Amino acid sequence: MNRKKKIQDLYKKRLKRARAKLDGRPKERYISKADRAKAEAEADADADADAENSATESEVKLRCNEGSSN
Repeated sequence: MNRKKKIQDLYKKRLKRARAKLDGRPKERYISKADRAKAEAEADADADADAENSATESEVKLRCNEGSSN
């Protein structure tokens, strides 16, 4: 029984390798937890900066509209 199991495991292992080799999709590159956190922090900072810029732009538009209506 033990010998049969070893042979079956060997076949499964080889089949798995062959299927992985034939699979055309490349494996995604691993990104460490620290790098993911850093990228997320940068994205949040960019989003905050964009929100501030858009708020400033809307204030400028409001001021321009107030001046033209008076």
